[in-house]
Amino acid sequence: MARWAPDTRERLRDAAMQLFAERGFEATTVPDIVERAGVTRRTFFRHFGDKREVFFGDDEIPRLAAGMLADAPADLSPFSVAWIGLQALATDRFEPRRDEIAAARRLIEAEPALRERDLQKQADLRAVLVEGYLARGVEPLRARVVAGVTVELLQTALEQWAADGTGAPLRDHLERVRREMAAALD
Repeated sequence: MARWAPDTRERLRDAAMQLFAERGFEATTVPDIVERAGVTRRTFFRHFGDKREVFFGDDEIPRLAAGMLADAPADLSPFSVAWIGLQALATDRFEPRRDEIAAARRLIEAEPALRERDLQKQADLRAVLVEGYLARGVEPLRARVVAGVTVELLQTALEQWAADGTGAPLRDHLERVRREMAAALD
């Protein structure tokens, strides 16, 4: 195998995800991952800082959210921008990876270390949204509220979608959670 094979990062991630599903996150070690991927420990650490990083990968969602907020028409309400973004994410990023995301959600629920990191990722996304709304001129309290609602809506819909055995699309779950949130606030 070539030392700098172009698919090394993806092979490591695939090997890790297989092992996490088979053995659980805590029981899987970096040596297990590198053996399965057919690379060295040094190669692993060139690509990832630890096995949590391999699990969560590059988190492109905050970057996409920041770009979406910056590029959205100025006349859209804060939540309208978020809603359009959530629907696009559902279709473009999440639906094609449904099985992978469902497996990841099961592991997150089973592993405290992963739940902690997942909560940090949610907080990071919320912070990016607040910053983007403030840059759009949204009042600070409203920016925090809309960002919080958006992240909670996404998280709840993802959890429902990952656990759903009917195959309903994520967009349906987003709409259902949105209606429930609105009803809960009446």
